[in-house]
Amino acid sequence: MANDTTLTVSELNRRARLLLERDFGEIWVEGELSGVARPASGHVYFTLKDERAQLRCALFRNRARFAATPLRDGDRVRLRGKVSVFEPRGDYQLIVEAVQPAGAGDLLAAFEQLKQKLQAEGVFANARPLPYPPRHLVVMTSSTGAAIRDVMAVLSARWPISRVSVLPVPVQGQDAAPAMIRALAILNRDGRFTPERDALLITRGGGSLEDLWAFNDEHLARAIFHSRLPVMSAVGHETDVTLADFAADCRAPTPSAAAEQLVPDARDLRQRLDTMLSRLTRAQQGRLNQTAQRLDHLRTRLRHPGERLAQQQHHLAQLSLRLKRAMTSQLNVERQRERHARQRLYVFDPQQQVQFARQRLAQAESRLHWAMPRRLDTCQTRLSSLSRELQAVSPLAVLGRGYSILQDQQGHVIRRAEDTQPGQGLSARLGDGRLEVEVKQRFTTS
Repeated sequence: MANDTTLTVSELNRRARLLLERDFGEIWVEGELSGVARPASGHVYFTLKDERAQLRCALFRNRARFAATPLRDGDRVRLRGKVSVFEPRGDYQLIVEAVQPAGAGDLLAAFEQLKQKLQAEGVFANARPLPYPPRHLVVMTSSTGAAIRDVMAVLSARWPISRVSVLPVPVQGQDAAPAMIRALAILNRDGRFTPERDALLITRGGGSLEDLWAFNDEHLARAIFHSRLPVMSAVGHETDVTLADFAADCRAPTPSAAAEQLVPDARDLRQRLDTMLSRLTRAQQGRLNQTAQRLDHLRTRLRHPGERLAQQQHHLAQLSLRLKRAMTSQLNVERQRERHARQRLYVFDPQQQVQFARQRLAQAESRLHWAMPRRLDTCQTRLSSLSRELQAVSPLAVLGRGYSILQDQQGHVIRRAEDTQPGQGLSARLGDGRLEVEVKQRFTTS
């Protein structure tokens, strides 16, 4: 090619593909699987890596169905294929023809070794409860990543009054773990730790095992374990697990799930409050109705003393009427007996009748002298009893207990203070005697 030849991007990528396919041919490559993806097309895309480099790979559908074992992140495999270039994007990749297992990946083995070591030291023993909801939540993550957007979106929807501070740190690469350790030290340093900051969320979005490797740092796990702030970890997707997750006080599968666990849903709380308010209103109304019914019942049972006095007066009148009727009946009987006696005098011999009448008269007088005192005693006792009952309900008895009846000059009874005028002369009837009084000042009860 001449030095002044200018190629298009498509021509350059085509020539690079032909050159790689011609010079390399079919080769074997060994490494660790990462970022395995299976779209609906049936093809399998993944990254093959070692400790210093990585290579994009594509296993097409017609070859993927012959794979002996399923491809999983962290597996170590041997791949047979051809080096090529995907011309539309200029991606350098390996077109895989066959897959053979080659043992567990180095990163996965290192992860398991660190996990067992830290677990034996008790670094994974944290289980402090996080405040619910936190008064001041600190989120340690990348300020430009999708994780902080997901967290803030959930917090705004569920608990808009959340107070959140973002502590920006790198979450991928060699500088990520030291930066997060320094941020934890600053956050927990004396003078910086305040009661208002009461929860810490360490989070980032999903990625391959090497993308999340910063969260498997041994020193970061120890820093999380020693943090005075309770820590929630939400790193990667639901299937991703890191040492930071084990060292934290609690773990969430995703950043959005972490935000949902940290704060309640204000809509649910508002609905519960509305329900409780409705129940309280119904209970209060029921109590008021109950009290009103009881008050009405008591009002029906409470009777004015005047009604009681009227009842007693009526009863006394009935007793007096019965007494009069009894005495009249007795007198009629005696009169009838007297008439019978007189009739008998005319039938028999006058002398005998006189003698007999005298005897009867003597007997009657004797019986009369015997019965009258007893009859009078009975009537006297009955009269005394009725008199005592009448005296018990008599207004004069009330006056005898210290009360008085006020009357104006015309003899009208004063029942209310508003019926009088200052300076008005009144007559007070007592249990014994009467007083003339003058109104100095009147008071009314509200």
